[in-house]
Amino acid sequence: MTVLPQITVTELAQRIAEAADLQLVDVREPSELATAQIPGFINLPLSEAEQWSQNIQAHLDPSKETLVLCHHGMRSAQMTGWLMQQGFGNVKNIVGGIAAYSAQVDPSVPRY
Repeated sequence: MTVLPQITVTELAQRIAEAADLQLVDVREPSELATAQIPGFINLPLSEAEQWSQNIQAHLDPSKETLVLCHHGMRSAQMTGWLMQQGFGNVKNIVGGIAAYSAQVDPSVPRY
């Protein structure tokens, strides 16, 4: 089993604060985004993969650092693995997802 590259929510906050050149991808459902989101993320819901997966390179640059978020880190782990299979060389799963971000970094982000 391949170990996926990952980043903590604390490291994520630090990278965003540094204004690093990142691609931020949120794979949650639009209804989840309506409840809680972090600015700067593009939404590619995992449930809609058939609609965007064929032209993923039109949405994302495979050479850029890509960080993937979901609610707790499971769907983003799936997406991270899939992106790696598509040739993305620098992609990381955000451990704990937006729930951990709310708990450890920014309590103003609603929990659900």
